[in-house]
Amino acid sequence: MENRSVHLEKLVLASKSPRRFEILDAVGWPFEAVIADIDESRHTDEDAITYVKRLALGKASVVAEKFLSGLVLGADTVVVVEGEIMGQPHNPAEAKRMLRLLSGRWHDVLTGVALIRVGAGSIVEHATTRVRFGELSENEIDWYVATGEPLDKAGAYGIQGKAALFVEEVDGEYFNIVGLPIRLVYEMSRRI
Repeated sequence: MENRSVHLEKLVLASKSPRRFEILDAVGWPFEAVIADIDESRHTDEDAITYVKRLALGKASVVAEKFLSGLVLGADTVVVVEGEIMGQPHNPAEAKRMLRLLSGRWHDVLTGVALIRVGAGSIVEHATTRVRFGELSENEIDWYVATGEPLDKAGAYGIQGKAALFVEEVDGEYFNIVGLPIRLVYEMSRRI
């Protein structure tokens, strides 16, 4: 029997997201994390795909400058509903407003992914997953926001946590909703 293995080259993850750490750990991908401090403001008339790809590349680029070699991964996730691009809420009131928008609707979760081979080039892609929430009552929204879970997540929810109670349907890669489309990252790592 032939011994075949998958080679997962060590990554430098330009992120402080515990969810991205958990996904890489779950698949056994070796990595070290370096926080990328960039301006995440959206440019005027910038669509969601352009925005997440620009931020992913920006994060990876800032971190890649600190290394002489290696493979740097940057990612950024937003939620889009009814044409509105939603990042992380700044306060509980904003989280409640976002959840009201998601209630009973389909929305898109977009993640931009950038891989930079230090000194040799980069690849930038994105993944989109569609998610449908059930109707949420004001009581459910108040309860969920009071848990604190929505405050550091794009679109004010974490599908891997308590918000799983609200999700009726998913079309696309689950891990993209969590914050890192791991299959896309794997495919990109084989290309670069």
